[in-house]
Amino acid sequence: MKLTWYGHSAFRVDAGGASILIDPFLSGNPSWGKGWEGPAEGITHLLLTHGHDDHLGDSAEILKKTGAMLVANFEICSYLVGQGASGERINPGNHGGTVDCGGFTVTFVNAQHSSSTAGPNGSNTYLGNPAGLILHFPEEKTLYHMGDTDIFGDMALIEELHQPDIGLVPVGDRFTMGGAVAALACQRYFNFEKVVPCHFATFPLLDPTAQKFVDGLAGGKTEVLLPKVGEAFEV
Repeated sequence: MKLTWYGHSAFRVDAGGASILIDPFLSGNPSWGKGWEGPAEGITHLLLTHGHDDHLGDSAEILKKTGAMLVANFEICSYLVGQGASGERINPGNHGGTVDCGGFTVTFVNAQHSSSTAGPNGSNTYLGNPAGLILHFPEEKTLYHMGDTDIFGDMALIEELHQPDIGLVPVGDRFTMGGAVAALACQRYFNFEKVVPCHFATFPLLDPTAQKFVDGLAGGKTEVLLPKVGEAFEV
């Protein structure tokens, strides 16, 4: 499995014959800022954890140009079809559900957050409940993108049901759990082989580094990976 982090919560996953973008906040992302065309080249699927603009990002344009399958909750799928995405290439789900994506499956699990997109005059469009996403591949490791979330006790059930090997973990504080709490979540509830911190340093309101997370997992069995933005790595 090959991963590429584009800053914030945006990842590309190449595994099992699929090329997947998750939460493609790209052209407006100061950690990346190089547009969406490179990260989206050849993608087969686009996955979204929730509807905030720093996660929806360039989704509408990417879907229109690539024809990738959209995997998200029903509200986000409907919203993006209204923005020009193909209604024939959506694969909606919701908490507890698993959808077949052809070569892998995605299960929607809880995340403690909110979900909407900004509209005119300070309005917001409700875009369903936020989720974490579990990606199961027949011949690859199981990947868990937590989305934006705080720690919660039912993470223990996620581990029991799915045994994820790789965790993509928000650590930036203020809008998600901070690094120390994220480390506690990984230690208490999961048996990850490797974790990648995300959702930090993008904006001044977030923690500028993942050091609290790194320190919290120091000496444990889980390996913390700190990839460079835009550079692919194997897990």
